[in-house]
Amino acid sequence: MQSRDADESELHGLDDDSRSAFVYQEALRGLLQQQAAIESLHARAGTLIFAASFASSLLGSQALEDGVGGWDWIALGLLVAIGALAVVLLWPYYNLSFRFDPEDLIARYVEVAEPVPMAAMHRELAVRIKADWVQNGRIVRRLREATQIALILLMFEIVAWLLSIAGL
Repeated sequence: MQSRDADESELHGLDDDSRSAFVYQEALRGLLQQQAAIESLHARAGTLIFAASFASSLLGSQALEDGVGGWDWIALGLLVAIGALAVVLLWPYYNLSFRFDPEDLIARYVEVAEPVPMAAMHRELAVRIKADWVQNGRIVRRLREATQIALILLMFEIVAWLLSIAGL
């Protein structure tokens, strides 16, 4: 009977390990998706800079042939605003966290008198990942909003250049 209880206890421990590992992997996957979203926003910022400069060079040269008017100043102001938002998008945010400090992990989980069970380690790390994800989320939200505003400004910039070309 004792052998059966020991086997069940061991199986229960393995079950806890696999559940904790699953939760940890899902938390890590969420953090990696967040990192990919930031990389995507950086790539979009590069595309945005190209689109704004291309629209300004193509349409602006034609619009400015007859002098600088009101729509030209608006378009130039929008170009500057887009550039400022691109700086916000490409700014190096050093308080983003996508990994653990190896020295901290060694000190906390390896070089200790009594090693922490893997299930507990996975649980603790999953909770830390969630905290990092929330902290990063504030910056990601700002970057997404900056991207959306910049895209709207790009549309208005193109309209301003076209209105200037049309002589309105």
